[in-house]
Amino acid sequence: MAHMTQIPPTIPPQAIFEAQYSASRAQIDVPLSLRRDRLGRLRTLIETHADTLSEAVAADFGVRAKALTEVADLFVLRAAIGQLHRQLPRWMKPRRVATPLYLMPARGHVQRQPLGVVGVIGPWNYPLQLTFGPAAAALAAGNRVMLKPSELTPHTSALMASLVQQVFAADEFSVVLGGADVAQAFAQLPFDHLFFTGSTAVGRLVATAAAANLTPTTLELGGKSPCVIDASCDLGDAAIKIAHGKLFNAGQTCIAPDYVMIPRGQEAAFEAAYTAAVARLFPTIAGNPDYAAIVSDRHLARLQALLDEARTSGARVVDVSPTAPAIQATSRQMNPTLVFNPQADTRLMNEELFGPILPVLSYDNLDDAITTINRRPRPLALYWFGRDTAARDRLLNNTVSGGVTVNDTLMHVAHEGLPFGGVGESGWGAYHGETGFLRFTQQKPVLVQSRWAMGNLFYPPYGPRFERVMGLIKRWL
Repeated sequence: MAHMTQIPPTIPPQAIFEAQYSASRAQIDVPLSLRRDRLGRLRTLIETHADTLSEAVAADFGVRAKALTEVADLFVLRAAIGQLHRQLPRWMKPRRVATPLYLMPARGHVQRQPLGVVGVIGPWNYPLQLTFGPAAAALAAGNRVMLKPSELTPHTSALMASLVQQVFAADEFSVVLGGADVAQAFAQLPFDHLFFTGSTAVGRLVATAAAANLTPTTLELGGKSPCVIDASCDLGDAAIKIAHGKLFNAGQTCIAPDYVMIPRGQEAAFEAAYTAAVARLFPTIAGNPDYAAIVSDRHLARLQALLDEARTSGARVVDVSPTAPAIQATSRQMNPTLVFNPQADTRLMNEELFGPILPVLSYDNLDDAITTINRRPRPLALYWFGRDTAARDRLLNNTVSGGVTVNDTLMHVAHEGLPFGGVGESGWGAYHGETGFLRFTQQKPVLVQSRWAMGNLFYPPYGPRFERVMGLIKRWL
Protein backbone atom coordinates (compact mmCIF):
# COMPACT_ATOMS: atom_id res chain seq x y z
CA MET A 1 0.00 0.00 0.00
CA ALA A 2 1.38 3.40 -0.99
CA HIS A 3 2.11 6.10 1.56
CA MET A 4 0.85 9.61 0.93
CA THR A 5 3.35 11.42 -1.28
CA GLN A 6 4.85 14.62 0.02
CA ILE A 7 2.67 17.36 -1.44
CA PRO A 8 4.76 19.94 -3.31
CA PRO A 9 4.69 23.58 -2.24
CA THR A 10 1.49 25.24 -3.34
CA ILE A 11 1.59 27.92 -6.02
CA PRO A 12 -1.72 29.75 -6.41
CA PRO A 13 -3.51 28.65 -9.61
CA GLN A 14 -3.84 32.27 -10.71
CA ALA A 15 -0.06 32.73 -10.50
CA ILE A 16 0.57 29.54 -12.50
CA PHE A 17 -1.93 30.64 -15.11
CA GLU A 18 -0.34 34.07 -15.46
CA ALA A 19 3.11 32.50 -15.89
CA GLN A 20 1.84 30.07 -18.51
CA TYR A 21 -0.13 32.77 -20.28
CA SER A 22 2.93 35.03 -20.55
CA ALA A 23 5.12 32.15 -21.72
CA SER A 24 2.58 31.03 -24.34
CA ARG A 25 2.38 34.54 -25.79
CA ALA A 26 6.16 34.96 -25.77
CA GLN A 27 6.66 31.69 -27.70
CA ILE A 28 3.79 31.17 -30.09
CA ASP A 29 5.75 29.08 -32.59
CA VAL A 30 6.61 25.92 -30.64
CA PRO A 31 9.01 23.76 -32.66
CA LEU A 32 8.68 20.03 -33.18
CA SER A 33 11.81 19.35 -31.13
CA LEU A 34 10.39 21.03 -28.02
CA ARG A 35 7.02 19.34 -28.36
CA ARG A 36 8.69 15.95 -28.65
CA ASP A 37 10.93 16.77 -25.72
CA ARG A 38 7.89 17.47 -23.53
CA LEU A 39 6.20 14.27 -24.66
CA GLY A 40 9.43 12.38 -23.96
CA ARG A 41 9.65 13.75 -20.44
CA LEU A 42 6.04 12.75 -19.76
CA ARG A 43 6.62 9.25 -21.17
CA THR A 44 9.78 8.84 -19.05
CA LEU A 45 7.88 10.00 -15.96
CA ILE A 46 5.23 7.35 -16.57
CA GLU A 47 7.70 4.56 -17.34
CA THR A 48 10.05 5.34 -14.46
CA HIS A 49 7.30 5.59 -11.86
CA ALA A 50 4.75 3.09 -13.23
CA ASP A 51 4.86 0.86 -10.16
CA THR A 52 4.61 3.76 -7.71
CA LEU A 53 1.73 5.28 -9.67
CA SER A 54 -0.11 1.93 -9.66
CA GLU A 55 0.41 1.63 -5.89
CA ALA A 56 -1.00 5.12 -5.38
CA VAL A 57 -4.11 4.24 -7.41
CA ALA A 58 -4.56 1.05 -5.38
CA ALA A 59 -4.23 3.04 -2.14
CA ASP A 60 -6.96 5.40 -3.28
CA PHE A 61 -9.39 2.63 -4.26
CA GLY A 62 -8.60 0.25 -1.42
CA VAL A 63 -8.61 -2.66 -3.86
CA ARG A 64 -7.47 -2.22 -7.44
CA ALA A 65 -5.08 -4.56 -9.21
CA LYS A 66 -1.82 -3.30 -10.61
CA ALA A 67 -2.72 -5.16 -13.83
CA LEU A 68 -5.97 -3.20 -14.12
CA THR A 69 -4.12 0.12 -13.83
CA GLU A 70 -1.53 -1.16 -16.28
CA VAL A 71 -4.06 -1.96 -19.01
CA ALA A 72 -6.60 0.80 -18.33
CA ASP A 73 -4.26 3.70 -17.58
CA LEU A 74 -0.60 3.09 -18.39
CA PHE A 75 -0.95 0.99 -21.55
CA VAL A 76 -3.39 3.48 -23.07
CA LEU A 77 -1.07 6.37 -22.20
CA ARG A 78 1.94 4.67 -23.77
CA ALA A 79 0.00 4.06 -26.97
CA ALA A 80 -1.31 7.62 -27.10
CA ILE A 81 2.05 9.28 -26.44
CA GLY A 82 3.78 6.99 -28.92
CA GLN A 83 1.32 7.91 -31.65
CA LEU A 84 1.63 11.63 -30.88
CA HIS A 85 5.43 11.41 -31.06
CA ARG A 86 5.36 9.56 -34.40
CA GLN A 87 2.68 11.59 -36.14
CA LEU A 88 3.59 15.11 -34.96
CA PRO A 89 5.74 16.01 -38.01
CA ARG A 90 2.82 15.24 -40.33
CA TRP A 91 0.10 16.76 -38.16
CA MET A 92 1.99 20.03 -37.63
CA LYS A 93 2.41 20.77 -41.34
CA PRO A 94 0.26 23.46 -42.98
CA ARG A 95 -2.54 21.99 -45.10
CA ARG A 96 -2.95 23.20 -48.68
CA VAL A 97 -6.54 24.02 -49.58
CA ALA A 98 -7.89 24.04 -53.13
CA THR A 99 -8.65 27.55 -54.34
CA PRO A 100 -11.96 28.23 -56.14
CA LEU A 101 -11.70 29.41 -59.73
CA TYR A 102 -12.95 32.93 -59.00
CA LEU A 103 -10.07 33.52 -56.52
CA MET A 104 -7.28 32.11 -58.67
CA PRO A 105 -4.33 32.48 -58.85
CA ALA A 106 -4.38 33.09 -55.07
CA ARG A 107 -3.31 30.21 -52.82
CA GLY A 108 -4.89 29.02 -49.58
CA HIS A 109 -3.60 26.97 -46.68
CA VAL A 110 -4.42 26.22 -43.06
CA GLN A 111 -1.70 26.90 -40.49
CA ARG A 112 -1.80 24.81 -37.31
CA GLN A 113 -0.81 26.73 -34.18
CA PRO A 114 -1.02 26.18 -30.41
CA LEU A 115 -4.01 27.68 -28.63
CA GLY A 116 -1.93 28.84 -25.65
CA VAL A 117 -2.88 27.66 -22.15
CA VAL A 118 -5.05 24.56 -21.75
CA GLY A 119 -6.76 23.60 -18.49
CA VAL A 120 -7.54 19.92 -17.79
CA ILE A 121 -9.90 18.82 -15.01
CA GLY A 122 -9.66 15.05 -14.52
CA PRO A 123 -11.81 12.38 -12.84
CA TRP A 124 -11.03 9.72 -10.25
CA ASN A 125 -12.01 6.51 -12.03
CA TYR A 126 -8.96 6.32 -14.33
CA PRO A 127 -6.87 8.98 -12.63
CA LEU A 128 -3.81 8.60 -14.87
CA GLN A 129 -5.23 7.96 -18.33
CA LEU A 130 -7.96 10.61 -18.17
CA THR A 131 -5.59 13.32 -16.93
CA PHE A 132 -2.22 12.67 -18.55
CA GLY A 133 -3.97 11.62 -21.81
CA PRO A 134 -5.55 14.97 -22.70
CA ALA A 135 -2.53 16.76 -21.21
CA ALA A 136 -0.26 14.86 -23.63
CA ALA A 137 -2.42 15.85 -26.61
CA ALA A 138 -2.36 19.49 -25.49
CA LEU A 139 1.44 19.42 -25.06
CA ALA A 140 1.84 17.82 -28.49
CA ALA A 141 -0.19 20.68 -29.95
CA GLY A 142 2.34 23.10 -28.44
CA ASN A 143 0.31 24.33 -25.49
CA ARG A 144 1.09 25.00 -21.82
CA VAL A 145 -1.03 22.83 -19.51
CA MET A 146 -2.56 23.20 -16.05
CA LEU A 147 -4.01 19.98 -14.65
CA LYS A 148 -6.51 19.65 -11.78
CA PRO A 149 -6.83 15.95 -10.80
CA SER A 150 -9.59 14.61 -8.57
CA GLU A 151 -9.53 15.06 -4.80
CA LEU A 152 -11.12 11.57 -4.51
CA THR A 153 -7.75 10.02 -5.43
CA PRO A 154 -5.47 11.97 -3.07
CA HIS A 155 -2.48 9.59 -3.17
CA THR A 156 -2.44 9.55 -6.97
CA SER A 157 -3.04 13.28 -7.35
CA ALA A 158 -0.28 14.21 -4.90
CA LEU A 159 2.17 11.85 -6.60
CA MET A 160 1.31 13.27 -10.02
CA ALA A 161 1.88 16.81 -8.75
CA SER A 162 5.25 15.87 -7.27
CA LEU A 163 6.48 14.04 -10.36
CA VAL A 164 5.34 16.69 -12.82
CA GLN A 165 7.01 19.38 -10.73
CA GLN A 166 10.29 17.45 -10.93
CA VAL A 167 10.43 17.28 -14.74
CA PHE A 168 8.49 20.31 -15.99
CA ALA A 169 8.80 24.02 -15.37
CA ALA A 170 5.63 25.49 -13.85
CA ASP A 171 5.07 27.60 -16.96
CA GLU A 172 5.12 24.42 -19.11
CA PHE A 173 3.00 21.89 -17.24
CA SER A 174 1.73 22.13 -13.67
CA VAL A 175 -0.62 20.13 -11.43
CA VAL A 176 -3.02 21.98 -9.13
CA LEU A 177 -4.29 20.15 -6.02
CA GLY A 178 -7.41 20.81 -3.99
CA GLY A 179 -11.09 20.09 -3.52
CA ALA A 180 -14.29 21.31 -5.15
CA ASP A 181 -13.57 24.95 -4.25
CA VAL A 182 -10.23 24.81 -6.07
CA ALA A 183 -11.86 23.11 -9.06
CA GLN A 184 -14.48 25.86 -9.19
CA ALA A 185 -11.82 28.59 -9.16
CA PHE A 186 -9.79 26.62 -11.71
CA ALA A 187 -12.75 26.48 -14.14
CA GLN A 188 -13.11 30.27 -13.88
CA LEU A 189 -9.59 30.95 -15.19
CA PRO A 190 -9.57 32.40 -18.74
CA PHE A 191 -7.95 29.41 -20.43
CA ASP A 192 -7.57 29.21 -24.18
CA HIS A 193 -9.30 25.82 -23.85
CA LEU A 194 -10.74 23.90 -20.90
CA PHE A 195 -11.00 20.11 -20.99
CA PHE A 196 -13.23 18.37 -18.43
CA THR A 197 -13.95 14.70 -17.79
CA GLY A 198 -16.62 13.83 -15.23
CA SER A 199 -20.34 13.72 -14.57
CA THR A 200 -22.95 15.54 -16.61
CA ALA A 201 -24.06 17.50 -13.54
CA VAL A 202 -20.57 18.86 -12.85
CA GLY A 203 -20.02 19.35 -16.58
CA ARG A 204 -22.88 21.85 -16.60
CA LEU A 205 -21.15 23.83 -13.84
CA VAL A 206 -17.84 23.77 -15.69
CA ALA A 207 -19.47 24.95 -18.91
CA THR A 208 -21.20 27.78 -17.05
CA ALA A 209 -17.97 28.91 -15.41
CA ALA A 210 -16.07 28.77 -18.71
CA ALA A 211 -18.77 30.71 -20.55
CA ALA A 212 -18.04 33.84 -18.50
CA ASN A 213 -14.65 34.04 -20.27
CA LEU A 214 -15.88 32.65 -23.59
CA THR A 215 -13.48 29.78 -22.96
CA PRO A 216 -14.05 26.95 -25.46
CA THR A 217 -14.56 23.62 -23.72
CA THR A 218 -14.36 19.91 -24.33
CA LEU A 219 -16.72 18.03 -22.02
CA GLU A 220 -16.24 14.28 -21.70
CA LEU A 221 -19.27 13.27 -19.65
CA GLY A 222 -21.24 10.06 -19.27
CA GLY A 223 -24.81 8.88 -19.27
CA LYS A 224 -26.59 5.61 -19.75
CA SER A 225 -24.90 3.62 -22.51
CA PRO A 226 -27.16 0.88 -23.90
CA CYS A 227 -26.16 -2.60 -24.96
CA VAL A 228 -28.53 -4.21 -27.47
CA ILE A 229 -28.54 -7.98 -27.88
CA ASP A 230 -30.02 -9.14 -31.19
CA ALA A 231 -31.77 -12.48 -31.54
CA SER A 232 -29.00 -13.53 -33.95
CA CYS A 233 -26.18 -13.28 -31.39
CA ASP A 234 -24.21 -15.96 -29.60
CA LEU A 235 -25.50 -15.32 -26.08
CA GLY A 236 -22.54 -16.94 -24.33
CA ASP A 237 -20.03 -14.85 -26.27
CA ALA A 238 -22.05 -11.69 -25.69
CA ALA A 239 -22.40 -12.35 -21.96
CA ILE A 240 -18.65 -12.69 -21.30
CA LYS A 241 -17.91 -9.49 -23.22
CA ILE A 242 -20.71 -7.58 -21.52
CA ALA A 243 -19.62 -8.84 -18.10
CA HIS A 244 -16.04 -7.77 -18.81
CA GLY A 245 -17.15 -4.31 -19.96
CA LYS A 246 -19.53 -3.90 -17.06
CA LEU A 247 -17.27 -5.19 -14.29
CA PHE A 248 -14.01 -3.66 -15.51
CA ASN A 249 -13.04 -1.37 -12.61
CA ALA A 250 -16.25 -2.60 -10.89
CA GLY A 251 -18.37 -0.66 -13.38
CA GLN A 252 -16.68 2.65 -12.61
CA THR A 253 -16.18 3.42 -16.29
CA CYS A 254 -17.92 6.19 -18.25
CA ILE A 255 -18.51 3.89 -21.25
CA ALA A 256 -19.51 0.79 -19.29
CA PRO A 257 -22.77 -0.82 -20.49
CA ASP A 258 -25.36 0.92 -18.33
CA TYR A 259 -28.31 -1.26 -19.32
CA VAL A 260 -28.88 -4.28 -21.57
CA MET A 261 -31.80 -4.80 -23.93
CA ILE A 262 -32.64 -8.41 -24.83
CA PRO A 263 -35.40 -10.01 -26.95
CA ARG A 264 -38.34 -10.90 -24.77
CA GLY A 265 -38.18 -14.55 -23.76
CA GLN A 266 -34.38 -14.67 -23.44
CA GLU A 267 -34.22 -13.31 -19.89
CA ALA A 268 -33.49 -16.66 -18.22
CA ALA A 269 -30.89 -17.61 -20.83
CA PHE A 270 -29.12 -14.27 -20.43
CA GLU A 271 -29.17 -14.57 -16.63
CA ALA A 272 -27.54 -17.99 -16.85
CA ALA A 273 -24.95 -16.86 -19.40
CA TYR A 274 -24.09 -13.71 -17.46
CA THR A 275 -23.82 -15.62 -14.18
CA ALA A 276 -21.42 -18.09 -15.81
CA ALA A 277 -19.41 -15.21 -17.27
CA VAL A 278 -19.06 -13.52 -13.90
CA ALA A 279 -17.88 -16.77 -12.29
CA ARG A 280 -15.32 -17.23 -15.07
CA LEU A 281 -13.92 -13.69 -14.69
CA PHE A 282 -14.16 -13.43 -10.90
CA PRO A 283 -14.48 -16.80 -9.11
CA THR A 284 -14.61 -14.85 -5.86
CA ILE A 285 -15.40 -11.26 -5.00
CA ALA A 286 -14.32 -10.65 -1.40
CA GLY A 287 -10.58 -10.26 -1.28
CA ASN A 288 -10.13 -10.84 -5.01
CA PRO A 289 -7.37 -8.40 -6.08
CA ASP A 290 -8.61 -8.48 -9.68
CA TYR A 291 -12.01 -7.05 -8.70
CA ALA A 292 -11.83 -3.34 -7.93
CA ALA A 293 -13.44 -1.74 -4.93
CA ILE A 294 -16.00 1.04 -5.11
CA VAL A 295 -14.00 4.22 -4.64
CA SER A 296 -15.67 5.48 -1.44
CA ASP A 297 -18.25 4.66 1.21
CA ARG A 298 -20.49 7.40 -0.16
CA HIS A 299 -20.49 5.92 -3.67
CA LEU A 300 -21.16 2.46 -2.26
CA ALA A 301 -24.12 3.71 -0.23
CA ARG A 302 -25.55 5.41 -3.31
CA LEU A 303 -25.39 2.17 -5.31
CA GLN A 304 -27.10 0.23 -2.56
CA ALA A 305 -29.84 2.86 -2.40
CA LEU A 306 -30.44 2.47 -6.15
CA LEU A 307 -30.85 -1.29 -5.70
CA ASP A 308 -33.18 -0.86 -2.73
CA GLU A 309 -35.43 1.51 -4.67
CA ALA A 310 -35.57 -0.81 -7.71
CA ARG A 311 -36.40 -3.80 -5.50
CA THR A 312 -39.13 -1.86 -3.68
CA SER A 313 -40.68 -0.77 -6.97
CA GLY A 314 -41.07 -4.40 -8.08
CA ALA A 315 -37.98 -5.17 -10.13
CA ARG A 316 -36.38 -8.60 -9.87
CA VAL A 317 -32.90 -8.16 -8.39
CA VAL A 318 -30.44 -11.05 -8.86
CA ASP A 319 -27.05 -11.23 -7.16
CA VAL A 320 -24.97 -13.14 -9.72
CA SER A 321 -21.78 -13.35 -7.71
CA PRO A 322 -20.45 -16.79 -6.83
CA THR A 323 -19.93 -15.51 -3.28
CA ALA A 324 -21.98 -13.68 -0.65
CA PRO A 325 -22.83 -11.32 1.02
CA ALA A 326 -23.91 -8.71 -1.51
CA ILE A 327 -21.51 -6.05 -0.20
CA GLN A 328 -18.04 -6.64 1.22
CA ALA A 329 -18.22 -3.84 3.77
CA THR A 330 -14.58 -3.73 4.76
CA SER A 331 -13.19 -3.67 1.22
CA ARG A 332 -16.11 -1.93 -0.58
CA GLN A 333 -16.17 -4.77 -3.13
CA MET A 334 -19.78 -4.92 -4.31
CA ASN A 335 -21.20 -8.07 -5.85
CA PRO A 336 -22.30 -7.99 -9.51
CA THR A 337 -26.08 -7.68 -9.77
CA LEU A 338 -28.70 -7.96 -12.51
CA VAL A 339 -31.97 -6.00 -12.23
CA PHE A 340 -34.72 -7.19 -14.57
CA ASN A 341 -37.17 -4.68 -16.03
CA PRO A 342 -36.92 -1.90 -13.44
CA GLN A 343 -39.49 0.88 -13.57
CA ALA A 344 -38.60 3.69 -15.99
CA ASP A 345 -38.96 6.36 -13.29
CA THR A 346 -36.48 4.80 -10.84
CA ARG A 347 -33.11 6.40 -10.19
CA LEU A 348 -31.55 3.20 -11.50
CA MET A 349 -32.88 4.02 -14.97
CA ASN A 350 -32.23 7.77 -14.84
CA GLU A 351 -28.76 8.09 -13.33
CA GLU A 352 -25.43 6.88 -14.64
CA LEU A 353 -24.70 3.87 -12.44
CA PHE A 354 -20.90 3.76 -12.12
CA GLY A 355 -21.05 0.41 -10.35
CA PRO A 356 -21.50 -3.34 -10.95
CA ILE A 357 -25.29 -3.14 -11.34
CA LEU A 358 -26.75 -4.04 -14.75
CA PRO A 359 -30.44 -3.37 -15.54
CA VAL A 360 -31.92 -5.75 -18.12
CA LEU A 361 -34.84 -4.57 -20.27
CA SER A 362 -36.93 -6.82 -22.52
CA TYR A 363 -37.95 -5.67 -26.01
CA ASP A 364 -40.37 -7.11 -28.54
CA ASN A 365 -38.83 -5.86 -31.79
CA LEU A 366 -35.98 -3.68 -32.99
CA ASP A 367 -38.20 -0.63 -33.40
CA ASP A 368 -39.03 -0.85 -29.67
CA ALA A 369 -35.33 -0.93 -28.80
CA ILE A 370 -34.60 2.05 -31.05
CA THR A 371 -37.48 4.00 -29.54
CA THR A 372 -36.28 3.28 -25.99
CA ILE A 373 -32.77 4.50 -26.81
CA ASN A 374 -33.97 7.62 -28.62
CA ARG A 375 -36.35 8.49 -25.80
CA ARG A 376 -33.33 9.07 -23.56
CA PRO A 377 -30.48 11.60 -23.73
CA ARG A 378 -27.89 10.58 -26.31
CA PRO A 379 -25.40 8.16 -24.75
CA LEU A 380 -21.62 8.26 -24.68
CA ALA A 381 -21.40 4.70 -26.03
CA LEU A 382 -23.65 2.12 -27.66
CA TYR A 383 -23.05 -1.62 -28.01
CA TRP A 384 -24.68 -4.12 -30.36
CA PHE A 385 -24.33 -7.90 -30.41
CA GLY A 386 -25.44 -10.12 -33.26
CA ARG A 387 -24.73 -11.52 -36.72
CA ASP A 388 -27.62 -9.84 -38.57
CA THR A 389 -25.85 -6.97 -40.33
CA ALA A 390 -29.09 -5.48 -41.63
CA ALA A 391 -30.43 -5.22 -38.07
CA ARG A 392 -27.10 -3.80 -36.90
CA ASP A 393 -27.08 -1.12 -39.58
CA ARG A 394 -30.70 -0.26 -38.92
CA LEU A 395 -29.93 0.32 -35.25
CA LEU A 396 -26.78 2.37 -35.94
CA ASN A 397 -28.46 4.45 -38.64
CA ASN A 398 -31.40 5.32 -36.40
CA THR A 399 -29.61 6.16 -33.15
CA VAL A 400 -26.99 8.78 -32.25
CA SER A 401 -24.26 8.11 -29.71
CA GLY A 402 -20.75 9.25 -28.91
CA GLY A 403 -19.18 5.97 -30.08
CA VAL A 404 -20.01 2.37 -30.91
CA THR A 405 -18.45 -1.05 -30.47
CA VAL A 406 -20.07 -3.94 -32.35
CA ASN A 407 -19.87 -7.43 -30.81
CA ASP A 408 -17.77 -6.24 -27.88
CA THR A 409 -17.68 -3.52 -25.24
CA LEU A 410 -15.25 -0.68 -24.45
CA MET A 411 -12.88 -1.47 -27.33
CA HIS A 412 -13.58 1.62 -29.47
CA VAL A 413 -11.88 3.75 -26.81
CA ALA A 414 -8.62 1.83 -27.38
CA HIS A 415 -8.52 2.65 -31.10
CA GLU A 416 -6.36 5.78 -31.35
CA GLY A 417 -7.52 6.39 -34.91
CA LEU A 418 -11.12 6.84 -33.76
CA PRO A 419 -12.26 10.10 -32.13
CA PHE A 420 -13.58 9.68 -28.60
CA GLY A 421 -16.23 11.98 -27.20
CA GLY A 422 -19.88 12.45 -26.36
CA VAL A 423 -22.90 14.09 -27.91
CA GLY A 424 -25.62 16.12 -26.22
CA GLU A 425 -25.78 15.36 -22.50
CA SER A 426 -22.91 12.87 -22.80
CA GLY A 427 -20.59 15.72 -23.75
CA TRP A 428 -19.23 17.69 -26.66
CA GLY A 429 -15.95 17.67 -28.49
CA ALA A 430 -13.72 14.67 -29.06
CA TYR A 431 -10.09 13.71 -28.71
CA HIS A 432 -7.65 10.82 -29.31
CA GLY A 433 -5.25 10.70 -32.24
CA GLU A 434 -5.27 13.56 -34.73
CA THR A 435 -8.72 14.58 -33.53
CA GLY A 436 -7.23 15.29 -30.09
CA PHE A 437 -4.27 17.14 -31.56
CA LEU A 438 -6.64 19.36 -33.53
CA ARG A 439 -8.85 19.88 -30.48
CA PHE A 440 -6.01 21.84 -28.91
CA THR A 441 -4.89 23.53 -32.13
CA GLN A 442 -5.90 26.78 -33.81
CA GLN A 443 -6.41 26.05 -37.50
CA LYS A 444 -5.65 29.46 -38.94
CA PRO A 445 -6.83 30.02 -42.53
CA VAL A 446 -4.36 31.94 -44.70
CA LEU A 447 -4.99 33.33 -48.20
CA VAL A 448 -1.90 34.44 -50.13
CA GLN A 449 -2.95 36.81 -52.87
CA SER A 450 -1.24 36.72 -56.25
CA ARG A 451 0.28 39.73 -57.98
CA TRP A 452 -1.93 38.72 -60.92
CA ALA A 453 -5.08 38.91 -58.85
CA MET A 454 -8.20 40.26 -60.54
CA GLY A 455 -10.03 41.26 -57.39
CA ASN A 456 -10.49 44.77 -58.76
CA LEU A 457 -13.18 43.35 -61.04
CA PHE A 458 -15.39 43.24 -57.95
CA TYR A 459 -14.67 46.83 -56.86
CA PRO A 460 -17.20 49.65 -57.21
CA PRO A 461 -18.43 51.56 -59.05
CA TYR A 462 -20.73 48.75 -60.12
CA GLY A 463 -21.96 48.75 -63.68
CA PRO A 464 -22.04 46.75 -66.94
CA ARG A 465 -18.54 45.33 -66.45
CA PHE A 466 -19.48 44.04 -62.99
CA GLU A 467 -22.65 42.48 -64.38
CA ARG A 468 -20.69 40.67 -67.11
CA VAL A 469 -18.13 39.31 -64.63
CA MET A 470 -20.85 38.09 -62.24
CA GLY A 471 -22.69 36.49 -65.14
CA LEU A 472 -19.62 34.47 -66.08
CA ILE A 473 -18.98 33.42 -62.49
CA LYS A 474 -22.58 32.24 -62.05
CA ARG A 475 -22.09 29.88 -64.99
CA TRP A 476 -19.03 28.33 -63.30
CA LEU A 477 -20.65 27.85 -59.90
